[in-house]
Amino acid sequence: MTTATDTAAPIAAASAQRRSAELERLIQQAPERFRVMTGDRPTGQLHLGHYFGTLHNRVRLQDLGVDVFLIIADYQVLTDRDVADRLTDHMEGMLLDYLAIGIDPARTTVFNHSAVPALNQLMLPFLSLVSVAELSRNPTVKDEIAHSRQSAVSGLMFTYPVHQAADILFCKGNLVPVGQDQLPHLEVTRTVARRFNERYGAVFPEPDALLSAAPLLLGTDGTKMSKSRGNSIALCATADETARLIRGAKTDTDRHITYDPENRPEVSGLVLLAALCLGRDPHGVAEEVGAGGGAALKRTVTDAVNSRLAPIRARRAEYAQDMAYVRSVLRAGNERANEIAEATLDEVRGVMGGVL
Repeated sequence: MTTATDTAAPIAAASAQRRSAELERLIQQAPERFRVMTGDRPTGQLHLGHYFGTLHNRVRLQDLGVDVFLIIADYQVLTDRDVADRLTDHMEGMLLDYLAIGIDPARTTVFNHSAVPALNQLMLPFLSLVSVAELSRNPTVKDEIAHSRQSAVSGLMFTYPVHQAADILFCKGNLVPVGQDQLPHLEVTRTVARRFNERYGAVFPEPDALLSAAPLLLGTDGTKMSKSRGNSIALCATADETARLIRGAKTDTDRHITYDPENRPEVSGLVLLAALCLGRDPHGVAEEVGAGGGAALKRTVTDAVNSRLAPIRARRAEYAQDMAYVRSVLRAGNERANEIAEATLDEVRGVMGGVL
């Protein structure tokens, strides 16, 4: 028997899919109407899962003329970690990857969390607009807690969705590219914006989700590609490192290669990776490898990945020769983000009677 709770998530996802299709049409017609807010936590190297899942879509939106804000969420590293290891290295590596894939600082504002104090001041009034129960039952928070590296969950973990609300709303972002699993987080942001506007006056937009159509990429061990699982192929990996990682990837005992994600997830994950890199249909790639077996498949994947990453690696190496410029990109982004955050905070103080 299906209950209302069972059907709520699929219904919400279906609605978000329809809205995303409509938003894509509107973006093509009037990109200047939109401000995108998105970003990453600097907890390790960006990898191919990030590239096909989110990074190339950010470049696409930027190139269409959308105003893109890209946050390096250094404060949020502490939500599920006791310390922020090698934070500066990870931040600079992330900047290099952003520039290498085509992020243009003239059209995309790149900034880091800790450099924008006014953004974080929004947390206090925002937290007053949601209940502990609402935060506790957020499915994304539950999942984060289940996979937390900490011996005990800190209070910061429960504020994670509200912190994201501050990230999005400080610049009045009205469009957030997300995966389906992140819809609950965005719903918190929409709730915060709506309740703030109802209580104090119209200040914030209720941002829309732009659902990603990117398929799930599996890592070299056959599970979801993830920095924390050590099964990913980093964008900064050398050609030789990439080849070694792919050689060690899981396959199965059937020598004939097919694309069948349900029954052959490991093989199909490799086929899909090659297809994405080549811009081809995965069934065609599998058919081409055919009876060549796992070894032939891995050669095909290695060639496809290294070919796709070669220009990105070349640009990254070039930017790495001028780290003064790379750091200046972040400084300029921080300046713009601070100006906008201060203006938003002044507006919030005004409608709240100057209590902040």
